[in-house]
Amino acid sequence: MSRNSLNGADATTVAVAPRAPLNIARRPDPVTEPPVVRWLLTGIALLFLALFLVVPLVAVFYQALSKGIGFYLESLVDPDALSAIKLTVITAAIAVPLNLVFGLAASWCIAKFEFRGKALLTTLIDLPFSVSPVISGLIYVLMFGAQGWFGPWLQDHNVQIIFAVPGIVLATIFVTFPFVARELIPLMQAQGNDEEEAAHVLGASGWQIFRRVTLPNVKWGLLYGVILCNARAMGEFGAVSVVSGHIRGQTDTMPLHVEILYNEYNFSAAFAVASVLALLALVTLGLKLLAERHMSAELSAARDVPAYAGPVTPPSASQSASQSVNATHASHQHALKQGEL
Repeated sequence: MSRNSLNGADATTVAVAPRAPLNIARRPDPVTEPPVVRWLLTGIALLFLALFLVVPLVAVFYQALSKGIGFYLESLVDPDALSAIKLTVITAAIAVPLNLVFGLAASWCIAKFEFRGKALLTTLIDLPFSVSPVISGLIYVLMFGAQGWFGPWLQDHNVQIIFAVPGIVLATIFVTFPFVARELIPLMQAQGNDEEEAAHVLGASGWQIFRRVTLPNVKWGLLYGVILCNARAMGEFGAVSVVSGHIRGQTDTMPLHVEILYNEYNFSAAFAVASVLALLALVTLGLKLLAERHMSAELSAARDVPAYAGPVTPPSASQSASQSVNATHASHQHALKQGEL
């Protein structure tokens, strides 16, 4: 009997009945919540934002304009208000660039190098987040005040830090210096050292590597940290309140001036100055969203880059010969199997 007839017999004798469709109950997705739960959570979140963010923001501008646009502009051009705005801008203009330099250097050092004391440096950067701003202002008073450690020496040399602009700047620098570093450290760690090492192999100097490789890769994260640092510097109240002395027209920043006007029951003028800080917050929020979008794109791009596996070396002569022998042996085995069939 031929092989084809056997195959035909097998095909006629072996009959497979069609299977009935299985009625499997569709289980709900454990990740997706029911529509009622989703709508409830969304409504609670929107209600929370409306009560604690939108309503206070609208109230600030409503109270600021309650006596008309003329009184609003008059409150902003008041000499004490102008002095507070000027001091706030000067303080931020000094503190933010210094924190930018420190944050960039510290993050580059922590993310790109290994050294003793690295964990200690990281902990010290987070120190202002765990210390109350009032306590940090009090520390400067105990150091540079009239009865402080350096107080007598400063008085002998006619140098005043507390209850003056230098004390306000120092307190602002202390409470704002973690922002830039904390935004850059995870970004630099995610990007790795491959590009810097490749630039070093190609002969680039350290400054060229930093300026042409490292800095362009972290520009949006750097902008994100600078935005947060500037917002905190202009809105700082606790530490500045301790070291300023509340000298009206001299050491009052915008938040302190708002407090003074409010304590004097001059509510419309207080809310007029507060509206400037609110506008600054809205601009900061817009810039923050822009920088955050670009920074998230850079982080995802850095994670998608494959690791460098070294140069691809061509196979040696012995490896090529062994591979050809294996291929020939495999072809002979395949031919023998075909002949048996």
